[in-house]
Amino acid sequence: MEIKDLEEVKIETIQGLPTRGLKLREIAVPTATLVLMFLAWEAAVRAFQISPVILPPPSAALLLIWKNPGLLLTHTYVTTQEILLGFLLAIVVGLAFSVVMIHSKILSEALYPLLVLSQMVPKVAVAPLLLLWLGYGMLPKVVIAFTIAFFPIVINGVSGLTSIDPEMLDLLKVLKASRSQILVKIRIKNSLPYLFDGLKIAITLAVIGAIVAEFIGGETGLGYLIIASNATINTAMMFAALILLSALGMLLFALIMVVERFSIPWHFRQ
Repeated sequence: MEIKDLEEVKIETIQGLPTRGLKLREIAVPTATLVLMFLAWEAAVRAFQISPVILPPPSAALLLIWKNPGLLLTHTYVTTQEILLGFLLAIVVGLAFSVVMIHSKILSEALYPLLVLSQMVPKVAVAPLLLLWLGYGMLPKVVIAFTIAFFPIVINGVSGLTSIDPEMLDLLKVLKASRSQILVKIRIKNSLPYLFDGLKIAITLAVIGAIVAEFIGGETGLGYLIIASNATINTAMMFAALILLSALGMLLFALIMVVERFSIPWHFRQ
């Protein structure tokens, strides 16, 4: 039997493994954990008679979301735009940096310290400058989300693009494959598991970046709503915004996982 036939048999065998129960468990376990957390929170607030100004029960926050869907959805929509635009910009720039760095050692040595330095500077300190330079619209929020999200994409992209068997590269050079052919047919496909790991980290950081920007200079968005609610001591509204923000982050993270499963099914089968 040829090597190709063996690989086909291996893939068919893996595809035949029972995965439906695993998928059900992946949904049921996190959902049950969240439900238990909310129940414990509700029980603790009622048992210890904690003031709703200090810690409202989750039922109060959820009821507030139910009564004010228009207001909360409007702020959620603005924050979602900022997160997605910053995240998409981070993907484009991060992948471009990754490709440049693996093909030029000089540029890699020059850019790497700058990338590390960009992450060492606190974004809370940079945000006021960006607001001063770019104004108080959506652009500075998108830029801040981008600056905090693109680093893991670059690092994981470089790791994935360079983690190739040297013998494979030597074979491709003997066959006179061009750099673009090696990049498209070998490096990119090999880097996808690394890249998706970076994307899952980046989307959570993009959420943080957008909220930090809204804290400092926002007029709309969930971050602004949290600050405004804090000023009026509306703790229930603060927790309602936090619940929506957490749900939004989890949804975006889950969407990336779904895309990952469809893009590299062979990785999950292994």
